[in-house]
Amino acid sequence: MLNGSRVLVADDEPNARRILEILLRRLGCEVFSAADGKAALAILRETPMDLLITDLNMPGMGGLELLAALRRDGHTLPVIVVTAYGTVENAVAAMKQGAFDFIIRPLDVEQVEMVIHRALNVQRIHQENEFLRDEMNKDWGEFVGQCPAMQKIYELIRQAGPSKASIFIIGETGTGKELVARAIHSNSGRRGLFVPINCAAIPADILESELFGYVRGAFTGAHKDRVGKFELAHEGTLFLDEITEMNPSIQAKLLRVLQESRIDRLGSNHSIEVDIRIIAATNRDPLGAVRLGRLREDLYYRINVLGIQLPPLRERREDIPLLARHFLEKYRRSLGGDSFTLSEEVAQALMAYAWPGNVRELENMMERAVVLSQGFEVGLRHFPQEILLTESPVILMSSIGNEDMDLEASVAKLEKNLLNKALAESAGNKAKAARILKISERTLWYKLKKYDLKAGSPE
Repeated sequence: MLNGSRVLVADDEPNARRILEILLRRLGCEVFSAADGKAALAILRETPMDLLITDLNMPGMGGLELLAALRRDGHTLPVIVVTAYGTVENAVAAMKQGAFDFIIRPLDVEQVEMVIHRALNVQRIHQENEFLRDEMNKDWGEFVGQCPAMQKIYELIRQAGPSKASIFIIGETGTGKELVARAIHSNSGRRGLFVPINCAAIPADILESELFGYVRGAFTGAHKDRVGKFELAHEGTLFLDEITEMNPSIQAKLLRVLQESRIDRLGSNHSIEVDIRIIAATNRDPLGAVRLGRLREDLYYRINVLGIQLPPLRERREDIPLLARHFLEKYRRSLGGDSFTLSEEVAQALMAYAWPGNVRELENMMERAVVLSQGFEVGLRHFPQEILLTESPVILMSSIGNEDMDLEASVAKLEKNLLNKALAESAGNKAKAARILKISERTLWYKLKKYDLKAGSPE
């Protein structure tokens, strides 16, 4: 069944139209009718269609003229032409002008159904390919991690995948929220696309048209129909990243889609049925966003059927060397170089760093190290200054040679690194940094002043 597909039948003979309408409705299509080419063109300019079936011989504007006008307008929908036996050469001429196929009267029901199925499948594939063309150059990586927190995430993915429940993923920037969403979709068995959209990266007036699509003439610059993300995600998954940045008016429309499973393209008066699964994500506290009015409360409870909290990288430090080696190999392959090794002092430095940008920041730093290394081992000299400022005690002690046994200077170096590390982990909150270091706030301020470290004003 081709449930929800929109098909326009153009034929000047009422009985011929009626036969095709009955057949198409039996297939689950939504059917529109026109008595001639001009009426059909007017409908197509106002209402998005998935398929046109047109008679070749109609008064005023015939099938060939209609086809030519559509292509001039930029329409790419498939067109099936209907012709009588003995005028097949006209149908062949139409196919040379871009028609998908032809059917001959008297109609063979089985053949007609087969051609309609093929045409609608081709249209669906065409829409998906347009979307995939934009996605094909993206490298989405894979999950790497063996810590208990990640094992719980893997189990949630396995449990959530086959269900139809909406999911809310919460985690800091760079923790892999989209990777989790993609993994859930891969385990869902849904045959449609995984369609991501970043609500924070697109202005509100454009975001609505990106989600819902639009018809030609809906606004200035809408020169042709455009399929929105909701339609692209039909029978698949729509991933709404940073949903708390979505305009409240669009949130209200999203809630309606979740309730009714129907959308309206901008500028259209006709609803389109969609079967989608929603996975939303945010780097904010969602309940805090609700209190601040950034997220509708009813929408929050609608999408938070299953919540998944992703741990920041600093809370799963045991995975850092594993991730680092994974990214080393990944970028070594992309550059075509030899195998790299990760020195112990680098591993220690990576483990000591706070990673405010999480896994994404780690990946970027490893790519940088591969580019700069030019050898078989990645060393500390290949990393930026912020990594070196948070060296672990093991690295600090190993860096002290026999010629450098100044106890006071070595202790000062260690203290400064520990202070910087605590401030990074506490995001500059001095009270929290003092608790991490197990010292009083007064002592912390004294040491910050002693080492002339930039601390800002007291919390």
